Amino acid sequence: MKIIYQAQKKYPEKLNKIYAPPTKLYVLGNENILNKPSVAIIGCRNASSYGKRVAFKFAYDLAKKGIVVISGLARGIDICSHLGAVKANGKTIAVLGSGFNHIYPDEHKRYCREILKTGGAIITEYEPKIKPIPTNFPCRNRIISGLSNGVLVVEAKEKSGTLITVDYALEQGKDVFIIPGNITSNNSYGTNELIKQGAKLVTNIQDILEEL
Repeated sequence: MKIIYQAQKKYPEKLNKIYAPPTKLYVLGNENILNKPSVAIIGCRNASSYGKRVAFKFAYDLAKKGIVVISGLARGIDICSHLGAVKANGKTIAVLGSGFNHIYPDEHKRYCREILKTGGAIITEYEPKIKPIPTNFPCRNRIISGLSNGVLVVEAKEKSGTLITVDYALEQGKDVFIIPGNITSNNSYGTNELIKQGAKLVTNIQDILEEL
C-alpha cells in the first residue's frame, strides 16, 4: 500500500481541480495510471443482462484503445466494467467507499487481484480500518468522476447513486455520455431522462473518443 498526499507531484492533477479533493489517497497497484486518459463507467447495482453486456463491451473496447476504465467495484455495472478492461488486458481503477481492510462487497476481493495483475489500481481516501458505511459512497463518487475525463452511464433508476455521480461530473465540467435504454425498464428511467436533458447519447466508443 502506498499513500499519495495532495502536496505531492504524483497526486492526480484532475483531482486537484475538483471541489473538496481528498487530502490523501491510499493506493494498491499501479499509481502511474492515475494521471492517464480515463473514462468512468457507472450504473445500477442490480443491472439487467443488457446493461452488464454493454458495460463489459464498452470497457473492453476502451481499454483496447489505451483508455483507463474507472468504476467503484460495486455489483452490477461497476464490476462488469472492471472485468471488461481486465479481459482486454487493459488498465482499470477501482475506487472504494471503505478502507483496504474492508473491501466491499466481500466477494469482489478476488477481482481486485485480477485488476492488479493487469496493471490496474485499487484506491481509496479512507484509512484501512474504515468500514463501508452508506455515507461513504456518495463521497467516493466525486473521486470516480473527478479522476475521469468523461463519465459513461449505462443504466440508472429514477433515484440512484449513479445520478449523484452524474451531478458531480457536471459540477466538475466533465463530459457525460449515456447508453440509451429500454423505455419500459426502471433501470433506464434515469439514463433516458439524462438524454432528454441534453447528455450525449452514445452507441459505440468512437462517440466517446471523438469528444475526449
